[in-house]
Amino acid sequence: MPSFEEIYAQHADQYDALVLREDYEGHLLPALNSIHRLAGADVIEFGAGTGRLTCLLAPVVRHIEAYDASAHMLSVAEAKLRGLGVANWRLDVADNRALPAEAESADVAVEGWSFGHFVGWYPETWRDEIGKALAEMRRVLRPGGTAILIETMTTGSETPRPPTPALSEYYAWLEGEQGFSAMAIRTDYRFASLVEAEALTRFFFGDALAGRVRLENLVILPECTGIWWRKY
Repeated sequence: MPSFEEIYAQHADQYDALVLREDYEGHLLPALNSIHRLAGADVIEFGAGTGRLTCLLAPVVRHIEAYDASAHMLSVAEAKLRGLGVANWRLDVADNRALPAEAESADVAVEGWSFGHFVGWYPETWRDEIGKALAEMRRVLRPGGTAILIETMTTGSETPRPPTPALSEYYAWLEGEQGFSAMAIRTDYRFASLVEAEALTRFFFGDALAGRVRLENLVILPECTGIWWRKY
């Protein structure tokens, strides 16, 4: 099981194969649309990775600018977006805490499964680092715009709960000090086969979950996702 840093720098294709299997029932897009109407919206995406959200939003929104610190990940996103046949997008390499995006240029600022890494990478100062990213969200939003954060709640369980104590603290900080509202939705994985399920979960989540997938024949793997949002 490679580290997250190694995955994002070297294993974009395997990562994308995993996330393409998530939310097979399509709950995420309606949830986002219930928070802020997406049709006609200008969107700036933080931590786009291989374009998981970018490809979901591009066919719906007016325009999307998507940024990620890894050119390796964005190369996969670009190929996928070109395959969609839409032209309302732009990709660029950038840190979540300092985007080359114009102030007050977006109706929605969104991140998916990205800011939470600061909690592990900066265990003593994550509030400061995430605070910088949230300040960037606010900077790029027009008055009345919405910041949306999407993070993991749990993998392998039907009950939404933060997967670690550190993430629990982060989520509570968003809802308390930062004034975000929250909801939890199901975004279950559906794999093509048990062999694929075991291989992809072992790659990203490790041996323990992969062993459970094999023993319990979890071709459909429960996943709960948290969504936090705040209007400015």
